Amino acid sequence: MAQDLKKMFEEDRLKIQNGMPTDHEARFLRKLEAKLPATSIKKRFRAWNIAASVVVLLGLSFGAYQFFKAPPVIPDDKHEVVTLKSLGDVSPDLKKVEDYYVANINLELANVKLTPENKDLFDSYILRLEELNKEYNRLSIELTEHGPNELTVSALIDNLKLRLNMLYRLKEQLRELNASDNGQNIG
Repeated sequence: MAQDLKKMFEEDRLKIQNGMPTDHEARFLRKLEAKLPATSIKKRFRAWNIAASVVVLLGLSFGAYQFFKAPPVIPDDKHEVVTLKSLGDVSPDLKKVEDYYVANINLELANVKLTPENKDLFDSYILRLEELNKEYNRLSIELTEHGPNELTVSALIDNLKLRLNMLYRLKEQLRELNASDNGQNIG
């Protein structure tokens, strides 16, 4: 028996030295194909590639829009066109602040659900927002003409804060209005 084991180990060592059988790879690929068809993998990767391409395209489009977007202009008394300065022209940090408020203002406006019941309330807030927007433009003109100073920059930021807070109040009043309408409908 000891002789048989020695002989078996010798034969195994020779098999390992000679390498794998020639059809081993083909058998492995057939088994792999049977367990996991290549077409489903390709379809899955194709969908991910398309989604990634769309995301990259949207990102590049947004970046190009931001880069090539013309700043607002105002005509001055001499009929020359003057480019309005914004907070972003003063400092990159102030640009971040301005972008944050503008994005949140736009988001809150987009989330408001307009109904016939809340149209009057919404319109009154829009009128106030338009007044604040005119004031913001006036402050931007002041920033352009006189250069940045602490009061103008603070007033611009406060204007953005006020607009965002007004939209939060509008949403809260709309919630209360809906709650009172639902309470009347139930009772």
